[in-house]
Amino acid sequence: MPSVTANPETKKQTEDQLAPLYNVVLLDDDEHTYEYVVEMLQKLFAFADGDAWNHAVEVDTTGRTVVLTCELPQAEFGRDQIHAFGADWRMPKSKGSMSATVEPCS
Repeated sequence: MPSVTANPETKKQTEDQLAPLYNVVLLDDDEHTYEYVVEMLQKLFAFADGDAWNHAVEVDTTGRTVVLTCELPQAEFGRDQIHAFGADWRMPKSKGSMSATVEPCS
């Protein structure tokens, strides 16, 4: 009987489907305005006005909001972009960027 081998494309698709996903979680603080959060999410992640505003409200009221779910390298890049965005010029006490973490998606 001839042996059956997996098609390389099928194997690649299966591997892609099994890649674990991670959340980029934006964390609340008192050094950034809603406007800053909206502007940052629009510039970094191309959020629409309403979606960015909803995330700003969620991070303020619950202390965190998931802004991106993807594979680990992209999640780490997204977190790093948040960390590099800079201080909120609207608030003199703002000393730097907001905080974000990468967490496994459950």
